[in-house]
Amino acid sequence: MTYPPPADGWSNPTGDPTQPVSGQPIPAQPVAQDPYAPAAAYPGALPPPAAPVDPYAPQGYPPAAGYPPAAGYPGYAYPPAPQNNGLAIAAMVVSIIGALGLCGYGLGGWIGLVGAILGHVAKRQIKERGEAGEGFALAGVIVGWIATVIALLATIAIVVFIVWAANQDSSSFDSTN
Repeated sequence: MTYPPPADGWSNPTGDPTQPVSGQPIPAQPVAQDPYAPAAAYPGALPPPAAPVDPYAPQGYPPAAGYPPAAGYPGYAYPPAPQNNGLAIAAMVVSIIGALGLCGYGLGGWIGLVGAILGHVAKRQIKERGEAGEGFALAGVIVGWIATVIALLATIAIVVFIVWAANQDSSSFDSTN
C-alpha cells in the first residue's frame, strides 16, 4: 500500500514508513560476564588441578573460621504438651464397652465397673505424674458407674423375675382341666 505524498513536499527517502531504516545496524544487548567466575591468569591457560574429593566428607559450605555459632534466644518456644495417660484412655474405652454391653439383658454393664475403677486409678496417676487425660478418666468413671448401676438394676430385675416364675403354681398353667 502506498501513501500519497504529503502536502508540504516532504517525503520519506527510504520509502515505506512501516519498514525499519536500512543502513544502520541495530545494536545487540550487551552480555554480562559472570562476576563470580575466577579470573584466568593467562588467556588459554589450563585450569588448576582439582583437589582429591573425599566421598564421605559432609556436603555443604565449611563453617566460617573465627566466629562462634550464633546463640539462640531461649524461652520463646512452646513447652511440650504432656502425654495422655494410657490408663485414662483404657478406662474410657472399657466403660463405653460396658455401656454397649447393656444391650445384652443389661448384664454386660458389669464391665463398666472395671472401667470405673480404671478411671479412678488413672485420675490418681494423672495428679501424681502431671500427665494429661483427666477428661478421659472422668468419662470412664462416669460412664462406668452409670453402666454398673444399670447392670445392677437389670440383675435385680432378672433375679426377681426368676424367683417369681419359680413360685408360680404349675397347675395354673395346665389347660387340660
